[in-house]
Amino acid sequence: MKPHAPLLAKLCLPLLAPALALGAASAQAAPAKRPNILLIVADDLGYTDLGAYGAEISTPNLDKLASGGVKMTGFYASPFCSPTRAMLMSGSDNHLVGFGDMAELMLPEQRGKPGYEGNLNERVVPMAQVLKDAGYRTAMAGKWHLGVKEEFSPATSGFEQSYAMVMGGASHWGDQSGIVAMDPAKPPKAIYRENGKAIDIPRDGFYSSQAFTDKLLDYLKSGEKSGKPFFGYLAFTAPHWPLHAPDADIAKYEGRYKEGYDKLRKERLERMKRLGIVPADTPVYEGHAHWPKWESLTPAQQEAEARRMTVYSAMVDHMDRQIGRVLDYLKAKGELDNTFIFFMSDNGADGNSVYDVGRTREWIEKDMDNSTANTGKPGSFIEYGPGWAQVGSTPFKLYKSFMYEGGIAVPAIAWGPGIKGGALKREFAHVTDVAPTIFELAGARHPGTEYQGKPVLPLRGKSMVSWLQGKASTVRSDQDAVGWELGGRKALRKGDWKIVYANKPWGKDGWELYNIARDRTESRDLADENPQKLGEMIVAWKQYVAETGTLEIEGLAYRPGYSNAGKYYDDLAKEAGSAPHAKPQAKP
Repeated sequence: MKPHAPLLAKLCLPLLAPALALGAASAQAAPAKRPNILLIVADDLGYTDLGAYGAEISTPNLDKLASGGVKMTGFYASPFCSPTRAMLMSGSDNHLVGFGDMAELMLPEQRGKPGYEGNLNERVVPMAQVLKDAGYRTAMAGKWHLGVKEEFSPATSGFEQSYAMVMGGASHWGDQSGIVAMDPAKPPKAIYRENGKAIDIPRDGFYSSQAFTDKLLDYLKSGEKSGKPFFGYLAFTAPHWPLHAPDADIAKYEGRYKEGYDKLRKERLERMKRLGIVPADTPVYEGHAHWPKWESLTPAQQEAEARRMTVYSAMVDHMDRQIGRVLDYLKAKGELDNTFIFFMSDNGADGNSVYDVGRTREWIEKDMDNSTANTGKPGSFIEYGPGWAQVGSTPFKLYKSFMYEGGIAVPAIAWGPGIKGGALKREFAHVTDVAPTIFELAGARHPGTEYQGKPVLPLRGKSMVSWLQGKASTVRSDQDAVGWELGGRKALRKGDWKIVYANKPWGKDGWELYNIARDRTESRDLADENPQKLGEMIVAWKQYVAETGTLEIEGLAYRPGYSNAGKYYDDLAKEAGSAPHAKPQAKP
């Protein structure tokens, strides 16, 4: 099939609307040309980790985008990173495009089944390919996580230039260390690829957020004379663990977190209320009962935890500053007002532990210095932990890997030509809606069900353009059902209603029912009170399973390791050099 030519005759009307200067509306008309597209993804950033969403962390560049564009409070991703990225690049469900589960965690009865290939499968026409066919120059830098081998790299998915860490995570320093060890005698090595070919990163002077931004800027500069608009994908690995940050950034937050989880949670919730992100009567979520309270930790453990949150905040601060560099470049080139920018996190804050995966704990204890003094420096491997993750998810329940709001509700910002400035939108939108939105703005057309003579998956998402411009009140109707499933945990949203399943001790090991419009914190399970609605939602769930080929495997949610890991505070006690917690929690 012949690639699609630019659809100049069908440019969407939004591009003729007034352009927005950063942080304020401009009276000048937008240029009569297709917009550049800048897609930015943070890794494991919590719902409240930006200043615009209630954080104490300094994020002035993202805050300006939020104040000058649309800040979304009802935007949803997957509860895990690679499935979210698969949906982002495809506009379809993760169970259809190759990531029915995390590639690293698939069981034999999943692996290789349709939709469980562990890479973007051949039925996907990736976002970059659609835009490239429409006349865009395409470049990405950062985390890929959609296939490790060269044939599954960004270079085969429509990106003309790419600098990618292709795995799920890595050290942020130049040691190129990976994050999962199957043999403690063989340290894991992260795989980086430039334009598809494996490379080694510089050992000195490398820090992930800065390096990825440097590369993307290099790519954008190299194509300035092409006359083509660009699609740039900047996929940070920050603030994903291991927690690493430059000393100068860490110093900005020294002493800020010594009072612990509960005080910070309340401070953030009060800011969220003042910003209008949550209703004034939203209750404080006190954290899951499985995990200890701040006051029960020893002074040494509290000191170690405070240091971890200090480094985490430094990572977010540094990432925002790198985003500012890209905005400054666009402004200097006169392209900022003609660039559509979409920012999101790939899932909720991460309170799980990789220590239980393979023999990672043995490797860390053998090779790493995780003392409090060394936290954040080269040679350390520190996780974020469930205490801080539950603060990052305020006011929602739990975090990454769960289908409660804390795992799937993420911060999202849209800014650019035709976007109504300063709007806060609460309506439901989903990661699969990003691709059709970008295609409409770019005047590009997804091929539908056939591409170059082969059958392909159509888009499942809906364009958000009219909604972002204030011309439509919603993206989806109350009859649209959107489902989630990963690792045996599952959920479905239809209108104001949501059903959720989580295994014990995290959930009830059965379907729970919530009215999200009235109870976004999921504090009142209505399954017993409203069996009719529960039954209706279960019917919609079964339809979702049939449409997507989701494999429902009995007991899958209980698989040991990462999302059921329960030893974080035991590990913390060792690393902080203190006695174990006085009342150890029951392990799942």
